[in-house]
Amino acid sequence: MRKIILSLLALSLGLTIIAGGSALAAAKGDPLAAWKPAFDPSGAEYTYLLSNVSHPVIEGVGFGYRLRDAVWEKSNGRLYVDFRPLSQLGGEKDVIRKLKMGAIQGMMSSSVAAANVADRLGIVNLPYVVDTFDKLDTFRNDPELWQPFANAAKDIQVVDITGYGPYGWATTTPVRSLEDAKTVNFRIAQAPVNTDFYKAWGLKFTVMPWPDVPQALQTGVITGLDHTAIVCNITKKFTVAKYFTELDYAQGLFVHLMNKRWLNKLPEDLQQILLETIAEESAKTRERTKEQQAKQIAAAKEAGVEFIILPAAEKAKLAELATPIYEKWGEKIGQAYLDKVRTTLGK
Repeated sequence: MRKIILSLLALSLGLTIIAGGSALAAAKGDPLAAWKPAFDPSGAEYTYLLSNVSHPVIEGVGFGYRLRDAVWEKSNGRLYVDFRPLSQLGGEKDVIRKLKMGAIQGMMSSSVAAANVADRLGIVNLPYVVDTFDKLDTFRNDPELWQPFANAAKDIQVVDITGYGPYGWATTTPVRSLEDAKTVNFRIAQAPVNTDFYKAWGLKFTVMPWPDVPQALQTGVITGLDHTAIVCNITKKFTVAKYFTELDYAQGLFVHLMNKRWLNKLPEDLQQILLETIAEESAKTRERTKEQQAKQIAAAKEAGVEFIILPAAEKAKLAELATPIYEKWGEKIGQAYLDKVRTTLGK
């Protein structure tokens, strides 16, 4: 009898722990609950599995859900855009491999990672080439500039671009000149082009995965961050780095990549719906990003972050120091194409 009672008590305690764990998980909530579809996608004839590593609160990422809803409506429920942000399908290098294999159909790749698909895609990372919102719109809407970029890879099509704002320096001490910048240890993205121009600029830097940044910034392992004001404010980096130098050397972009083999197998009417809707929603999202940039900067300033505009002479110095990089990457990208882009956007 004593053994039976002890067994029942153990079972009761186990059930209590399980129930408590379930309640705790529910209390934490689903970070994507607000973006769940208002329809049942189970009846779709075709599915477009689309990946991204970031959070949809960034307008350039939230695009994926707006695309999902618009395509569902236009296709009368035949095509479902199964959007998976927050690295649900893995890190960018892993997802690029899956995209090439056809395990997934689409990816909104960060511009720094996109150069791993084709060297030519690295053009948008070069300093002071596609560096403003207006230049980005011109680059996207001029077929002579866009088509060589869109068709840079053999099995992957670049179908459009969204973004997360202009790059600058979030730092723990104010940076008002290149000399100030030389005292900072910057975290930069894991991309060869970024490594090249930081070496050319003569700055100290650490190549570091994004998940390692918060602790490194808090402990002083890094004292600066090469990123955009939108991302730095949304991800709370400004709680440690109280200064932001508006360098504006490039636009932070999500390059929308699609597996060509999958696209070609899709019925023509659905191909048209998907591509046209991507173009429409991407253009709207680029406008949303401009608005988000202004709002996030205003919010950061209100919280005490000092925004510093780097003088034009200092920007010119950075562009001049990057001259060898334009030559090196011109060989990879295609020198004639790079010259055409720089000349057209420079007018």
